[in-house]
Amino acid sequence: MRIRIDYETRYSYARDARFILQNLRVTPRSSEGQQVREWRVETDVDTRLRRTEDPFGNIVHHLYTERPTRVLTIRVTGDVVTSDMGGLVRGAPERLSPLVYLRDSPLTHADSALKAFAGRVGPGDDLTRLHSLMGLIHAEVAFMIGATTATHTAADAFAQRRGVCQDHAQIFIACARRLGIPARYVSGHLQRTDGQDDQEASHAWAEAWVEGLGWVGFDPANGICPTERYVRVATGLDALGASPIRGTSYGGGTETMTVALRVRQMQQTQQQQQRQGGS
Repeated sequence: MRIRIDYETRYSYARDARFILQNLRVTPRSSEGQQVREWRVETDVDTRLRRTEDPFGNIVHHLYTERPTRVLTIRVTGDVVTSDMGGLVRGAPERLSPLVYLRDSPLTHADSALKAFAGRVGPGDDLTRLHSLMGLIHAEVAFMIGATTATHTAADAFAQRRGVCQDHAQIFIACARRLGIPARYVSGHLQRTDGQDDQEASHAWAEAWVEGLGWVGFDPANGICPTERYVRVATGLDALGASPIRGTSYGGGTETMTVALRVRQMQQTQQQQQRQGGS
């Protein structure tokens, strides 16, 4: 499947910000399950973009504005060809031992309620238990936009039994680590099957380490393992470490952010037209 992503984030300030610093984790890497055909990161004002890599193997662009700025727009566009790997992650760079992903973090700390919930996962090998955990979360934690914010922890979301994909992923991670299984957060994109190409935000899911298989993806918000409709962008211990855009500004007063995201499948005719246009 060929997936086209158009992602725009716009920051506006009450007055000119003296300068803006942003870390952008918005660029996917090629692997056996996805091939990045083209990818661009652009801004509408004078900026410096320096490409590096973080300890988790994510591509990071460090953005610095060159002058006082009232409005900043970051545009990300690209095409990725994907295939269904049955949830397996193959060919992605791994910089760290899986044991690192047993480490606790404030957003994924398991309180007594999450520990008890993890204890409800039945017996079996790790893969069986992880599928059971995903099914429990999908059944008992409702998907509800606006129920949580980016600062809510796994324990916060679980306490109210509702949240968005970030919350489902972090609940999964907290419980998997409680079971002694390394788990990490994944940010990326999902091409939906309901015809809704325009989306409010990027998607999130989790990956867990299974001996003999490696990293395996689990999307408890949808109750499935990732398919060819998923584009994997960044990983981390939690949502904070894999956040698409994270940074700060100096001056500027009140900041307003708006996001426009479109994730769509490119049909064969569109692919042919694009190739002809570039020849």
